[in-house]
Order: sequence, then C-alpha cells, then structure tokens
Amino acid sequence: MRSVASRSGSLALTRLARLARIFAVGLRFGLHEFVPPLARNPFLGLLAGRAGSPRAVRLRQALETLGPIYVKFGQVLSTRRDLLPLDIADELAKLQDQVPPFASELALAEVETGIGRKLQQVFATFEREPVASASIAQVHLATLKDGREVAVKVLRPGVEAAIAKDLALLETAAGLIERLWPEGRRLKPREVVAEFARHLEDELDLMREAANASQLRRNFAASALLLVPEVHWDLCSQRVMVMQRMRGTPISQVNVLRGKGVDVPALARAGVEIFFTQVFRDGFFHADMHPGNILVSTEGESRGRYIALDFGIMGTLTDVDKNYLAQNFLAFFNRDYRRVAAAHCSRPRGASMCRSSRSSCCCRRRCSTSKAWGASSIRTSTCGARRSPTSSAGWASRSAGAACCARCATRRRTGLRRCRSCRAWCTARSRGIALASCARRSSGSPTNRRGATG
Repeated sequence: MRSVASRSGSLALTRLARLARIFAVGLRFGLHEFVPPLARNPFLGLLAGRAGSPRAVRLRQALETLGPIYVKFGQVLSTRRDLLPLDIADELAKLQDQVPPFASELALAEVETGIGRKLQQVFATFEREPVASASIAQVHLATLKDGREVAVKVLRPGVEAAIAKDLALLETAAGLIERLWPEGRRLKPREVVAEFARHLEDELDLMREAANASQLRRNFAASALLLVPEVHWDLCSQRVMVMQRMRGTPISQVNVLRGKGVDVPALARAGVEIFFTQVFRDGFFHADMHPGNILVSTEGESRGRYIALDFGIMGTLTDVDKNYLAQNFLAFFNRDYRRVAAAHCSRPRGASMCRSSRSSCCCRRRCSTSKAWGASSIRTSTCGARRSPTSSAGWASRSAGAACCARCATRRRTGLRRCRSCRAWCTARSRGIALASCARRSSGSPTNRRGATG
C-alpha cells in the first residue's frame, strides 16, 4: 500500500512539474496575450519575454519548445484557416514539415539500429541533413546500391517517452475539465484525449505505416490520379521506414503549380474523385491530408498527378458508414438540410463511424437504464424504464438519457428546467410551475420557482 501511494505521489509531482513547465514556456514566449483577461496584466507583461517578436512566431516557437504533442496540435490548427487569423495559420503551417530537426548523428544511429546493418552496406549515398522534419519523425534522402532513390523516415529518439508524459498530463487536464466545468462534460474531453492517443500510437509504429502505404498503393495501382511511394519492406522496422523517393510541389503552392503548367481546375476535380474513390469504393482513406502530406507531380508523364505521403493515420469505413455519408452528401448537394438532420438522427445503433451520433448529438441520448437510443422527441423516448415525468428515471431526466442536449431549442420549447439539487432535467407545464424529477424531493409535491433553474 505504501509503495502504491508513493508511486501515485511521484506521478502527481511529475505531472505538476510538467504543468509548471508549460506555464513557464507560455510566459517566456508571451502567450498570455492570447488570453483576454491576462493580456493587459502589467506584472505578466514584465515577466514575459520576446515581446518584440510577432505573436504567430512566438506561438510556433512555444509549441516547438513544448514537444511533439504540441507540435501536432499546431499542425491541426494550421489547417483551420476558417478559425484562425491568417498570420497565425501561415506560421503554424511551418510545423507540418519545418520543425527543428534532431542531430544527424542520432538519426544515422537510429537507421543502422533499425535496419540491422551499417549504412555503407545498404546505401550508396545518404544525406546527413534531413529534407523534412515534423513532430514525430524526420526524413533523409538516400540512394540504394542499385541506384534507386529512396526516402528514409526515422522516429525521433525518445519520442515515445515524451508523448507518454504529455498524454498523462492531458488526461489529468481532461479530468479536471469534466470535474470543474459543467459544460466541459458535453465536450467529452476524456474521449478526445483517448482518440488522440490512439492515433499517436499508430504513428509511432512505422511498420504499420508501411502496411498502410502498401495497401493504398495497391488500391490505386491502376489509377492515373494518385501516386503512392513503393515501400522497401526488407529495410523497414518499427522505427525506420524506407520508401521510394517522390518529387513534387506542395498542394498549397498554387501559384507555383500554375507557373509549371498544371491545370488547377482539373487538379481540383481529380482531388474530389480521389476522395470519393477512397471513401465509397475502398472504404480505406488517408486521414491526415494536410498540405505537408500532399504533393503534385510537375515533371514527365506524371505531371498533374497527386502524390500522397505520410500514412500514419488512415481510416476505414463499413457499408453502414458509406451509406450514411452518401445520404449526407446527396442531401447537401440538393440543399435538403432537413434530410441531413434526419440522416444524422436516424443513424443505426452500433454504427462505427460517427461518435457524435452516440454520445454528443444534440438530438439523441443513450439511456443509462435501458441502453437504448432515445428518439428526437422528448415524449417519444424508446426507453421502457421511463414511466412517469415525476420519477427520477422519467423521460425528462438527463441521467436517464433525455432526448436532446442542454443547448437544443427543443428543451426550451418543451419547458424543461434543471433541478438545483440533483442537476437533472425536469418537466414543466408552464414557465412558472415545474414538476421535479429529483429523487430527493417528496413524491408529488410541486416545486416553487426557486426549485428549478432555466
């Protein structure tokens, strides 16, 4: 018991130290300016460093300093130009393939360990300086003994331990959010962290990535739209991946592509066709298609063809998923948004793709008693355990799986109120009178106006 308590205390201190470092790095780069209540704090302004640098540069440098998980977070943010100012989005885009590399000596040692042979025995040439460097790995160019050009991807040394520490901190933060912020529970922070951890685990296994690349290459072997590099399996391991070198221009450099004679409208049509082919024909798709992972060939017979890179995160779809997506696309194309909502709310129980239809949809909830999905109408719940609007398991109780979320207009239209004692949702016949569903209250006794909040 004492040893368990000691380990728990040591783990808590480690997480606390990591949290303190995050705050220290944020203050060092002046990131308090991004938090409105702290932006005008004169004390923090005196402690902050690098005040003369642009805010976007400081944010990128802070994420690079904090480690791979935060760099990955910056990569995700860089693709959301609809949410971020352009200066920040442009600067964070550098995190896609311009992260400061680790030492070349370490990279060479990792490659030799991974392939089990000396570099001179396998490669005719090997460039010490990486051509690209990201949050988890970096890429070196090389030439095999037979003259074939290859790209060698190698994981950063110690990246697994760094990610494990940061994930533990994120799990702690998610638990605090659920405990201290009532609205935070709706965001399912624990599930978000778990999903993030699963994808990172896939990216840390380059043998899995090699298998993904080979599968995608087989799927598009007869296609004139997409090029996928060939994997050299005899030179791959869990930490090293050797594949065919691909030459192209990043998809984000539209002016450069036009200057090299690429038909951009045709390229856009090809991109849509590639997406639909992956989703509806194969049910196997590239799930990390930011501009750093998409090139366009501008030379030879392959001019104008897409080039896919980085296969660490891939997705799969069942026939049920495909049907769901097809119905949504058809409804969007026809501007039939009622049909979009109907397709979302009528998604079959147990479908594998859409997590929101299980736990966070604003129209459906799963009953904690019967485990059945509630209907979109409050009064037509499928839960057989819901007997009375005055019982704690009544159809209006959120703990029993109420049929719509706290922000949904349906709740306001039906007059539901939240009980101050148990925080469950209660029915109301009028705005001033509510029948409590709280088990703590006496049966059948009406509540006053202060007994429930709206």
